[in-house]
Amino acid sequence: MADKLRKAIRKNLFVIITLALSAGILLYFLFTTEGIVALGEIVLKLKPQWLFLSVASAVLCWISEGFVLNLLCLHLYPKWSFGRSFSVGMTGFLYSAVTPFSTGGQPMQIYSMRKMGMDTGKAGSIIAVKTLTYQVVMVLYSLVLVATKLHFFQTSVSNFSFVTIIGLITNSTFITLVALFMISETTTDKIVTAVISFLHKMKLCRHPKERYERIHNQLEIFHDATKLMGNSTRLYVVVMAITVVQITLNSLIPYFIYRSFNMDAAPVTTMVAAQVFVAMVSAFVPLPGASGGAEGSFFLFFGMFFKSAIIPAILLWRIITYYFNILFGGIFAYVGGKRYNEQSIDE
Repeated sequence: MADKLRKAIRKNLFVIITLALSAGILLYFLFTTEGIVALGEIVLKLKPQWLFLSVASAVLCWISEGFVLNLLCLHLYPKWSFGRSFSVGMTGFLYSAVTPFSTGGQPMQIYSMRKMGMDTGKAGSIIAVKTLTYQVVMVLYSLVLVATKLHFFQTSVSNFSFVTIIGLITNSTFITLVALFMISETTTDKIVTAVISFLHKMKLCRHPKERYERIHNQLEIFHDATKLMGNSTRLYVVVMAITVVQITLNSLIPYFIYRSFNMDAAPVTTMVAAQVFVAMVSAFVPLPGASGGAEGSFFLFFGMFFKSAIIPAILLWRIITYYFNILFGGIFAYVGGKRYNEQSIDE
């Protein structure tokens, strides 16, 4: 029994460290500020219907992920089931939560799809198209919110413009390069080579050849994926529409928590914008689950709304948007693996 426990701990050591780090940050905030006192006061006044809506939004995000994956999978495998897609989606949430920069989610989704009987190349194409679609929608969504809420956050959040511009430039550059690569591989290669050469001369890129190969390979993956998936405009429009719903649902969670605290002064659109900006900032934190960065950016953007209740708000937000992903992601990934692995599927 002891040997099995030690093996289980060694196998999941990274996940355990990740959870301990994130939990430690939350506990630090609670006990080194007046967070624990504020939490006790809020629990007595909590509105359960709004808290239920925040949890329901998280669940609907999971379901939306399953729907998007299922639409793309059905395009190549007409007999693919929603149950498989939902399991793959939850696997992505789990491994994105426990790996730096959320890098583990997509490879594990491809691995899970292969175990369920899908061709590895097709699985990679589906995940690549889904990732690209999400990036496009997120950038457009952010641009709309920046255009409508820029003045408010510029005057309310220090360094807001810098953070927003860096995030938008990074994501927009990625999307632009993919689009250019599809139009002209040669032109894109020249641009990438020129930029990397400039950065190398400025001492900002140490290994230009390796960096070029990495970028080129990534662009080829997305190019090949879109070729395999075909030019189904209707499919992409529906996928993008569901992705908009998914991002909105996730962005509403802080607002529902806010209302559960018996607060109602802040406009819902402003809080949705704040959550999108939090997600943008957190994406640059290299730790699993953006530990530290997620809590810090939430504090930065939502402190003006929650005021003295900000620490309890961070606690509830992390439980619903992070710890639930790990808990239920693990459950559904395990159940899905047991039920669907090695089952034959007809294309």
